[in-house]
Amino acid sequence: MPDSLVIVNTSPLLYLHQVGHLELLKKLYGEVITPPAVIEELAVGKNQGINVPDIHSIEWISITPVKSISLIPAVIDLGQGEAEVLALGLENPGSLLIFDDQLARRIANIYHLKYTGTLGVLVKAKKLGYLSSVASVITILRQQGMWLTDSIINDVLKLAGESKLD
Repeated sequence: MPDSLVIVNTSPLLYLHQVGHLELLKKLYGEVITPPAVIEELAVGKNQGINVPDIHSIEWISITPVKSISLIPAVIDLGQGEAEVLALGLENPGSLLIFDDQLARRIANIYHLKYTGTLGVLVKAKKLGYLSSVASVITILRQQGMWLTDSIINDVLKLAGESKLD
């Protein structure tokens, strides 16, 4: 379990929930936090009929607002959830951010913030013995609408010590 905060964005919460592996976050990190914008984004998804986790009923996820809105990046193409996750990362040096958005990752690199994504969580879970196959979960993630290139999949499977999709 890390000594620093773990801050999770919408897509990792959504995708891990949809593939039945949301509890991996608890097993890997203990408690995690998420900003209010993520809760709002999940509510929008729920209203559209998407299967989303009920964050309010999960005791190991805390909803934590950004203290200083001046830290929220004002980038037009960045979603509010990503912006608030980045701001919480800036407020809490050394924390681990979990998001999948490429623009958010580029901004995190500029600020030297540590991050991983849904697939990184799966690889870590496999390495620690919480998951038997990353490939089988990737297959389900793709069925759930997660856009993944063959190159990304191949890289992730190599990291996980696997060779092909199930």
